[in-house]
Amino acid sequence: MSLIARRVSLNAVRSVRTQAFRRNLASIKYTTDHEYVKTEGDVATVGVTQFAADALGDIVYVELPEVGSTLDQKESMGVVESVKAASDVYMPLTGEIVEVNNELTENPALINGSPLENGWMAKIKLSKPAELDEMMDEAAYKEFCDNA
Repeated sequence: MSLIARRVSLNAVRSVRTQAFRRNLASIKYTTDHEYVKTEGDVATVGVTQFAADALGDIVYVELPEVGSTLDQKESMGVVESVKAASDVYMPLTGEIVEVNNELTENPALINGSPLENGWMAKIKLSKPAELDEMMDEAAYKEFCDNA
């Protein structure tokens, strides 16, 4: 393969990765209670934001919702406790809990280190996808946090 062909190929790969990263960011929404929602089809991964994790400090305990339970938007879905405080985590969207991150029961600090990747709390099958329209995108959430 020629040098030019390799560069074109590498640029194409970078472009695809960049587009996928941007789509991923675009699919993340935020609540005023500092929960995030990452959607893939009709399933959303939810957890607390980095802003909330930083505000809470070292997280020492997590109470997760029960798989199979159906909860309404803004209903308590769990608890996060830190050395500073305990805080309810609210259901960002109406839906059924289809999976929980059981690793958090053994290692709740995953939320502090990586709330979006390893520290997610639950996966929800969405009942009312239109509720996503009420949530903030990344820019609006950053502004919300800056003004808090």
